[in-house]
Amino acid sequence: MGLRYDFNDGCRVLLPEGRQLWRVRLSDLDTGNILFESVLKEGRVNSTKRYFLRIRLEVWHGDKQVLTHDYDARGREVLIQFPVGTLGDTLGWFPYAVRFQQRHGCRVTCVVAARIIPLLRAANPEVDLIAPDEVEPTRYYATYNIGLFFNDDDHVFQPCDFRLVGLHRTAGHILGVDPAETPPLIALADDSRPMAEPYVCIAVQSSSGCKYWNNPFGWGEVVHFLKEAGYRVVCIDQKPVHGDGLMWTHIPHGAQDETGDRPLTERARWLKHAAFFIGLSSGLGWLAWAAGTPVVMISGFTHPTNEFNTPYRVINYHACNSCWNDPRVRFDHRDFFWCPKHKGTPQHFECTKLITAEQVKAVIRTIPGFAMPTPVTGGMPSERRT
Repeated sequence: MGLRYDFNDGCRVLLPEGRQLWRVRLSDLDTGNILFESVLKEGRVNSTKRYFLRIRLEVWHGDKQVLTHDYDARGREVLIQFPVGTLGDTLGWFPYAVRFQQRHGCRVTCVVAARIIPLLRAANPEVDLIAPDEVEPTRYYATYNIGLFFNDDDHVFQPCDFRLVGLHRTAGHILGVDPAETPPLIALADDSRPMAEPYVCIAVQSSSGCKYWNNPFGWGEVVHFLKEAGYRVVCIDQKPVHGDGLMWTHIPHGAQDETGDRPLTERARWLKHAAFFIGLSSGLGWLAWAAGTPVVMISGFTHPTNEFNTPYRVINYHACNSCWNDPRVRFDHRDFFWCPKHKGTPQHFECTKLITAEQVKAVIRTIPGFAMPTPVTGGMPSERRT
């Protein structure tokens, strides 16, 4: 009859022209609601919602019912697509793809950035990982797109606004699995300790000014504090200097320079053996979480519910804060100086300007074992020191 259907952009049904009219009904198997029902001569029917739903598809040709299909991914090919320009987002979302595979018993393929694949592949053999140019669109029974949908007022792509449920947990809601957080499993071909001395990793750079720790004295004081406590301080940013206009951030004085465009597996190796990591709401913080390293996260533009839970979260509620998680506000990726309430005023970026070094040091002191570093024998000293 030429009737075709799949779940690759919601539930899709393609109906050829026939001698009689078609009637199509889409129902939600979990709620019992009829989502769509209509009569047409020919054409395509597409469910409004693009996130996971267990849909029953029923089709009649004239008075005869010719198809009843209940969504069932077991044993079938399912594609889950992640934006390729992000690190932290993908690491936060990936465990929900694994959870989807386990729940449905399907063959899941995830589209991720090529640089992330070496981190995840060996530790997650039940999921196939491919780069965007390897996708075969006609191969899959269902496709789901994970992302941050800022203007999705009608909840077409996400059942819950990501700003209300958390950056990573939104993937659980889109895929219809338990949104409880869990770090991704990663595997390192070389997980040896990179230096014998006790050390702390830091990352001070980010993609937007609102993500930085904008207290001009903060990093310098904290690095001095850590070195006085007996730690080497290792900066693992991609760039030693980054910024825009009149705002530039340099690697903190006294930190060991391990910046550069290096493989993520090497970054994970440094993080795995660090006493702890200090950074921002950015990709390397999520990588530290995946590596099992205690994370001191300094962020004012996001609410603590936005990221993974860490007992070492630093935010100052006396300042303006959490604009990222305000659904009334639209983040502008193109504006490095984005600050929706105070841009161009003395309060610009006050959310982190008012986070003091003393506040950060007080959080660091609560980390078990802090200030009791003991050298580890058998490590390889770093080639670059400051």
